[in-house]
Amino acid sequence: MKKFLKYMSPFAPDQSGACSVFYEFGGLIVICDAGGCAGNICGFDEPRWFDKKSAVFSAGLRDMDAIMGRDDKLIEKLSLAYDQLGGNFALIVSTPVPAVIATDMRSLERMGEKKLGIPCIALDCTGTHYYDNGEEKAWLRLFETFAKDKKDTVKGRIGILGATPMETGFKSGDSLKELLPRLNDSSSDAGEYVIYSMGSTLEDVKDASTCEKNIVISSQSLKAAEYLKETFGIPYEIKYPFIPEDIIENVKKEVSGNILIIRSQFASNELRNIIKDSSVDTEMIDCATWFSLNKEYAEDNDTALLGEDDLTDLLKEKEYDTIIADSDCLNLLKSVGFTGRFIDYPEFAVSGRGFDFTGII
Repeated sequence: MKKFLKYMSPFAPDQSGACSVFYEFGGLIVICDAGGCAGNICGFDEPRWFDKKSAVFSAGLRDMDAIMGRDDKLIEKLSLAYDQLGGNFALIVSTPVPAVIATDMRSLERMGEKKLGIPCIALDCTGTHYYDNGEEKAWLRLFETFAKDKKDTVKGRIGILGATPMETGFKSGDSLKELLPRLNDSSSDAGEYVIYSMGSTLEDVKDASTCEKNIVISSQSLKAAEYLKETFGIPYEIKYPFIPEDIIENVKKEVSGNILIIRSQFASNELRNIIKDSSVDTEMIDCATWFSLNKEYAEDNDTALLGEDDLTDLLKEKEYDTIIADSDCLNLLKSVGFTGRFIDYPEFAVSGRGFDFTGII
């Protein structure tokens, strides 16, 4: 059964990914739910919630409100919140219940803009997809909504697309900036890095056209990068500079033989390149991911894992000497008798464990 998890914990869903992209931009974020999804987002999927507050609300839908589609009540609540707190925009994020009853999210968007007089974005998440799906929708809508005006290019200004706590495992933009010098092989003339969604502002998004180049660190931000290229002519490169140094050093010391890396696609690709460029004795390096796999950036043996069975089938088909993955996979690996070397590379969307904070789970 695809997506059935017997040994691993549930992965972060699409509504969490959508909220993560918009979290730091000073908007009113409304989770269209009865309270449970908002609680999961703030309590488990958003590490910044504990020390970097954002206006995240639950719509508090009652059963009959949801069943009868009382959109007017939701907009009235949103208006009251705006009157008290203000906000640069409003974001309404769908969850399983609105998805099941086919709530018209575009209608909510239009109603919100008319009532509040500010940009209103409604994202049709379902809770059945993973964080990368929600992030992909959010990244594209973010730039489509706010990056409209062409401005003069600032030499040395580099945009970083795709960075969120779920993608990087870091909750602080400052922590990410410490790792950016790794980009100097291709961006040595960079005078300023803008890490969208982590340590940046909505004005940075509006000034996106001033960037000389974008660095794309996740497959789910590729559509946004294409939009910026088509709209403003901004070229982009695929890089992932956010692998912690201790992970890299540990990998170089411990790996050998046939290797399997399980992580988000661009992080896996980067780690594979690091291993190939080192003096490590390897025979085969395959990458797999629980999340989106863009075929254009995949090698022949790379795999999209749709469920635990896909991984167990892969391990029965091939013999790996080393597996690099989040330790949440360990029970699953043990269930199929894997006895090789295991290297822990935490993936926040899988286990809630990160690098510049104590894991939530």
